[in-house]
Amino acid sequence: MHGFLLRLGAMLAKEFVQMRRDRVTFAMMLMIPVVQLVLFGYAINSDPKRLDAALLALGQDHYTRAIVSALEVSNYYRFTTRPRTDAEAEALIQGGDVAFLVIVPSDFGARVDRADNPQILVEADATDPSAASNAIGALDQIANRALLREQGRDPSDAAAPLDIVVHRRYNPDGVSQYFVVPGLLGVILQMTMMMMTSVALTREIERGTMENLLAMPATGMEIMLGKVLPYFIVGAVQVTVILSAARFLFGVPFVGSLSFLLAGVLAFVLQMVLLGYAFSTLARSQMQAMQLTFFALLPSILMSGFMFPFRGMPAWARFIGDCLPMTHFLRVVRAIMLKGANFYEIGDEFLILCLFVPLFATFALLRFRRTLD
Repeated sequence: MHGFLLRLGAMLAKEFVQMRRDRVTFAMMLMIPVVQLVLFGYAINSDPKRLDAALLALGQDHYTRAIVSALEVSNYYRFTTRPRTDAEAEALIQGGDVAFLVIVPSDFGARVDRADNPQILVEADATDPSAASNAIGALDQIANRALLREQGRDPSDAAAPLDIVVHRRYNPDGVSQYFVVPGLLGVILQMTMMMMTSVALTREIERGTMENLLAMPATGMEIMLGKVLPYFIVGAVQVTVILSAARFLFGVPFVGSLSFLLAGVLAFVLQMVLLGYAFSTLARSQMQAMQLTFFALLPSILMSGFMFPFRGMPAWARFIGDCLPMTHFLRVVRAIMLKGANFYEIGDEFLILCLFVPLFATFALLRFRRTLD
C-alpha cells in the first residue's frame, strides 16, 4: 500500500508539472468557465430593453408627445433619431440603425379629438423575431393607456381608442430559419476554417517536418499564403453548399446582390484562415491550437447576435461584440439576404469586416518565427 501511494504521488506530481508547463491549456481551464459565467450571467438577455427606435411624427400634438413619452418610460423603446422624410426613415431601418420606426400621421391629434379611429404605424425590424416580440406585444397596451390618461379618462374602464398597425418587416411570419440559417453560415465557416488552419504549423512541428519548411527559400508571407490559400478554396466550396442549402432546403429569401454577398463572405473566410494561422504561430501543439480556436469561437457565438439579441446586451458586452468579425459578418449577410441592402446602406459594416483581413495577416506575420526556439 505504501508503495502504491508513492507511485501515485509521483504520477500526480508529474502531471501537475506538465500542466504548469502547458500554460495555454492551464489558462483555458481557468478562463473558459469564467468567460461562460460572465457572459451568461451579465451579458445574455433574451428580453432586450431600450431598443433603438426612430420617430417620424408629421404632427406635433400633445397626444403624440404623451404616447412617445410612455413608450420611452416603458424601457422597451429608446427614440434615438427623428427623421424628417419617409426616405430618411426607410434608410434607418433598412441599414439596421433602428429596430423600430414609429410613424404618426399629421392629422393624428384631430382624429383623436373626433374619435375618428386614430392610427399609428409601427414598422419593426423582424429579422430577429425573438428580439422584437416582447416590445411589439407591449406596444398596444402602453400606447392606449398613455392616450387615455392624456384625455383624462380612466385607462381601466375605457375602451382602447387607438389602433396600432404593426408591420413586421423582412420576416413577417417570424420564421426562425430566416434568422438562424444565415447566422449558421458564419458559425460553420469560423469553426471549420479556424480549426483547419490553426494546426497548419503545429502539425509540422509535431511531425518533425518544420525544419524542412524553414530551410526552404521562402519568406514568411509565402509560407503563410501557401498554408491558408488551400483552405480558402475549401471555404469557398463550403459557402456554395451552405448558401444552396439555405435557399433550396430552408427557403430563406434572397433579395440582395449575390456578388455583394459573396464579397463579404469571401472576406470573412480569408479572415478566419488568417486568424487560424495566427493561432498556429502561438501554439506549440495541435491541442493548444484547438483550444485557442474554441476560446475564440465561444464569444463569437454568444456575443455576435447569432444566438441572443445583440441589442439586449449591456454596453460593455456590445463593445466587445463589435470587436468580433462574426458580429459584422452576420449584419452584412442578414442585411443583404433578408433586406436587400446595398453598399450605401451597410457599407460601414462591410468596410469594418474587410479591415480584419490586414489586421490578422499582420499579426500572423509578426508572430511567425524562422527558428524552432
